[in-house]
Amino acid sequence: MTVSMSTLRVMVRVSAARRPKGSIRERGGSLQVRLFSGRDPVTGKDVYLTATIPGMDKAAWDKADDKLAEFRTQVNKQRSAESSVTLGYAIDEWMRLTEIEHSTRKTYDGYIERTIRPVLGSLPARKVDARTLESFYTELRRCRVRCDGTPFIEKHKKKGDHDCVKEQCRPHKCSPLAASTVRQIHSIISGTLAAATRWGWITDNQAHVAKRPKQKPPEPKPPTSAEAARLVEEAFEMDEDWGVLVWLAMTTGMRRGELCALRFSHVDLDAEVIDLRRNWVLGQEKGTKTHQIRRIALDSETVALLRQHRDRIADRTRSLGQKFTDDLFVFTGTLKRNRLHVEPYSPNAVTQRYKDMATRLSIDTHLHALRHYSATELLTAGVDLPTVAGRLGHGGGGATTLRVYAAWVAASDRKAAEILGSRMPKRAPK
Repeated sequence: MTVSMSTLRVMVRVSAARRPKGSIRERGGSLQVRLFSGRDPVTGKDVYLTATIPGMDKAAWDKADDKLAEFRTQVNKQRSAESSVTLGYAIDEWMRLTEIEHSTRKTYDGYIERTIRPVLGSLPARKVDARTLESFYTELRRCRVRCDGTPFIEKHKKKGDHDCVKEQCRPHKCSPLAASTVRQIHSIISGTLAAATRWGWITDNQAHVAKRPKQKPPEPKPPTSAEAARLVEEAFEMDEDWGVLVWLAMTTGMRRGELCALRFSHVDLDAEVIDLRRNWVLGQEKGTKTHQIRRIALDSETVALLRQHRDRIADRTRSLGQKFTDDLFVFTGTLKRNRLHVEPYSPNAVTQRYKDMATRLSIDTHLHALRHYSATELLTAGVDLPTVAGRLGHGGGGATTLRVYAAWVAASDRKAAEILGSRMPKRAPK
């Protein structure tokens, strides 16, 4: 059946009369369906649902009518949903009921108050769709304060009298949030919407289909053997206690919080092992990061250093009239007479002291790189992946270790191949 152009124009007018919202229009031999669905809460721009239907015959018009009806149903469903719970309220309930570590909760609170609530907090949870989230993440990756591109002066104080010269105010320069930070923000929103779905507040969790920033591949940069030797020598020159801490970080791959939380009762010098079960985070002693209790074997040189360290601390505490017990911390940063080794070394203080030491030596490194050094040295020496993963406290049966240290695992595999080849009987060339 053919339809004349005049008939099509009549159909357009009739269709438009029947459609108080939305439109169907001719675009280059196709039909474009368009319906206003609201404003983007992130950018403030109008959002339209659109679709292109190939052809301009009656069948194409019928499909366009069906698509417009589908769009209307979708928009009406959003507007007439039973629950009007805001995302901000849902986040508050999720944070109140979910079980997360204290340090993680503190980090999440910061992201919620600084970034999520000002933009999406008042939006009904049912309207937080994949497009809204992807728009939000894109804005954060462009500029963390989501500026509109217009130049302005950043003020350091928001209330009261303000002196730009005194406060050293400066022109705004866009600074994007790191991809890892945006992924954490996504985790908060996703966890909230998942809970809202379970509680019957919304019908589905759109965060499941929203596209997040890609996770950056790990790029460990351990110090070289020569740099490691210079670092540990400098550490012992500074003081013996600090030297032992740096040495232990190198030889065991312990995390800084694990080093700070280490007590003498966790070190069995006769069995030559460390029973690692505690971590120090934000002024609190807690379980290890992966909630695993692991035992790390010690080499004879490390055992000898720890014996000397233990004797030194015992003499020091007794000389100050303090009783030495195995419950004391192995490392401390305080020199208070009555608190010597009763309080642990602050993880932040350890990081800063190490960074200052490396800077003096003109070595571009950081404390966590000693953990990388321990792992890569073991893998390069041919130690198997599960053993290295166990010493580092990685979960997943070595999957994390393989992901982070893939290049060194490959080098270890090459060494294994050469060893095996050297043991095979030699074949004379033909």
